Amino acid sequence: MARLLYLTSARLIDGGGGPPQEGATVVVEEGRIAGVDADGGVVPAEAPRLDLGGRTLMPGLVDAHVHVTNFDMPRAMKGQEPIAPEVKHHVIASGLRRMLRMGITTVRDVGAFGDDLLHARRAVRLGAIPGPRLLSCGRIVSATSPGGRHFDGMYREADGPEEMRKATREQFRRGADFIKIMTTGARTCELENSSPAQITRAEIAAVVDEAHRMGYRVAAHCEGLDGTRLAIEEGVDTIEHGLELHRAPELLDELARSDRVLVPTLSCFFDVSENRDAHWPPALVELAKRQYEEAHRTVAAARAAGVRLAMGFDSQPNGMSALELVRLCRAGLTPMEGIVAGTAGAAAACGLAAHVGCARPGMVADLLVVDGDPLAAPERLLEADRIWLVLQAGRPVAGAALEAKLPGLPPRDPSEPPSDPVPALAGRPLSPPR
Repeated sequence: MARLLYLTSARLIDGGGGPPQEGATVVVEEGRIAGVDADGGVVPAEAPRLDLGGRTLMPGLVDAHVHVTNFDMPRAMKGQEPIAPEVKHHVIASGLRRMLRMGITTVRDVGAFGDDLLHARRAVRLGAIPGPRLLSCGRIVSATSPGGRHFDGMYREADGPEEMRKATREQFRRGADFIKIMTTGARTCELENSSPAQITRAEIAAVVDEAHRMGYRVAAHCEGLDGTRLAIEEGVDTIEHGLELHRAPELLDELARSDRVLVPTLSCFFDVSENRDAHWPPALVELAKRQYEEAHRTVAAARAAGVRLAMGFDSQPNGMSALELVRLCRAGLTPMEGIVAGTAGAAAACGLAAHVGCARPGMVADLLVVDGDPLAAPERLLEADRIWLVLQAGRPVAGAALEAKLPGLPPRDPSEPPSDPVPALAGRPLSPPR
């Protein structure tokens, strides 16, 4: 029997930017949205239904820039039992579970140490642990740089176009879902200068050519304007950070014209500039303060230029991705634009816009029910008790309603094998070449 569910009496925000639809009914069948009735039409008497009571129904959140495994492990005090390295896998699983609980149904991980993230992705796909749909870049492709020592196990260093091409192919072999490159140094590494390009035009061109030829997308870490310009001119698909783009309106116009995506990652600049618990050296704190201001100017300029923006938290703790959405709104986006950045915009950054990010017929039924109005207060998305229900490919998987065991929820069969309608298995292209 087809898995069927009618979600009735919803205040629907479809993720595409249109006005909310009051009293809508969304039909979910076999993991996809089979229909949307904005007029609250008749539901067959025998059909399974869930009355949302006017709550907000929207697409599941998509975080286009995360580092799932880059958290500080708990440390044993003197005299306590040591914490074995293997414990990290359980902490990763806990973080993924928390993401799903907060309505985050897809994430794009843009760099992890070792293979922990790849193992977690496999466990999620097997249904061994609950979590968002995970996309991984494998190793970050970088020129030989000081960051390679600082981020040992996260980078694959290469020099020259042919080495870069080989490094790109190695990520396909590892099972990467997309490629990430470092066009500039990283602000979180005291040894690096984040302003000049640390990769040549020919090297970027080789990575983009190899990835696009095989149908994979390319994300580019870009802080200084020189590396950002090279990345845009050589055809990368997403610009990560891109904080100096407000100084180059012609590049923003090109991003808008080509419908490519900017992931501003305001939260990472905020966190380092705040320097809570004195984690960061003074020079990096001062740099982050300057970059925080630059990033806000770029968000405003990108919005004015019509650039597609995506939510990317690039921070910790896992599960708080909507804080980036809130900060985008504080930087000048309307709440609706912020929600679009956290749904359709981020799905586009992931190469999954044809599958997730919008609550429209034919899309995968990754859905979020919020008790309250995130358009009036985007902060509602940060309140766990407001996350009423999370559906992943049509199945209720998390939320306050499940925890309270409210009547009317469809039964869950834990023995049923997981099924993801999105054709994004490891090592397979997510979208045709640009």
